[in-house]
Amino acid sequence: MMNRRRFLKTLGGTGVVLAASAVGLSQCDQMPSEAIEAWQGPSDKLEDREWMLSYALLAPNPHNMQSWIADLRQDNIITIFADDSRLLPDTDPYSRQITIGQGTFLEILTIAARQRGYRPSVILYPDGSPAEEALEIGARAIARVSLQKDPAIKPDPLFEQLLKRRSNKQPYQQVSLSADHHSQMKAFNLLPGQKTGFAITEDTVRPLRDFAKEAMITEMRTPRTLKESVIRTRIGADEIAKHRDGIDLNGPLFWWLKAFGQFSKEKAMTPGTIAHQGGLDYALGWADGTHGFGWLSTQDNSREAQVNAGRSYVRLNLMATSLGIAMHPVSQILQEYPEMAALQTAFNQHLNIGGQERIQMFFRIGYQEKPAPSPRRKLTDIMRT
Repeated sequence: MMNRRRFLKTLGGTGVVLAASAVGLSQCDQMPSEAIEAWQGPSDKLEDREWMLSYALLAPNPHNMQSWIADLRQDNIITIFADDSRLLPDTDPYSRQITIGQGTFLEILTIAARQRGYRPSVILYPDGSPAEEALEIGARAIARVSLQKDPAIKPDPLFEQLLKRRSNKQPYQQVSLSADHHSQMKAFNLLPGQKTGFAITEDTVRPLRDFAKEAMITEMRTPRTLKESVIRTRIGADEIAKHRDGIDLNGPLFWWLKAFGQFSKEKAMTPGTIAHQGGLDYALGWADGTHGFGWLSTQDNSREAQVNAGRSYVRLNLMATSLGIAMHPVSQILQEYPEMAALQTAFNQHLNIGGQERIQMFFRIGYQEKPAPSPRRKLTDIMRT
């Protein structure tokens, strides 16, 4: 949800009228049930691999583009590809973030496989990995997962969190992470070559908050990177139901803004409009409402390291869910387009990141009530059979 107080201030007198109308139409423009039905969990009657993929589809991913293809044409095997029609060429010109999203999908798939009584055997890039500087990465398989029934396989305890996990984009409560939770997050079991770091005191959080805000402002003031987000924004229940991906905005306030012509993709691209300023205020709102940050780094930036960063990130997110900790990736500062380069260099220097080491994930941590789930595409949309 947008920071309502800040956004209504932007609207001025119009905001008072629209807010009053929204109260009277609180059921208007609700999230389409079919767009979030995947979060209810799959039917046990599904074929095993489809059952597993129904959970993998819930993985966090950049801009919620869900750029996954699961090839089921070989028995007892799931081969994962990236969908090159669902990339982010302006903010993610080397598909690093998209590749991390392949890792989150892969890890949840293996968790679900164990729950179904299978031992998953994973081979990353069985046909070789794409170049680090490549944008299109869909020609070669990301991973091949072989499945073997094994009565001795133990379920992963994180399975119970799959339907509960969220990327919580709201401002968080004004409290720091507890010492116990901080200790558990630091003790998280990483893959080889990975490290995590956390900032939970105001002195350490403040500069990272400033970096996050400056990065968001940079993205919004760079027309092509702003456009990349705007064209993937689904405004209102009708657009959400049609696409079931991207950045979703719905509810009475957005319905009225759209109905009165105050909120459209064109206006969101135009500085000085309610829609553009509202988007900026939203970003500054969640940044100001952040009282803890974390990051995940790898010793190099290989494609394998990117996939494995996604695997560890989603496990960390699931563990946080079990502890009642909210998490939300803030990827802007890590994006590799020229206008972000100087700010990113300063960010890395601040965190003493150098050489081949690379921060793959930067995220907010804190406490907040669980929000509504994000839309998900139909399972059949990502399968090759």
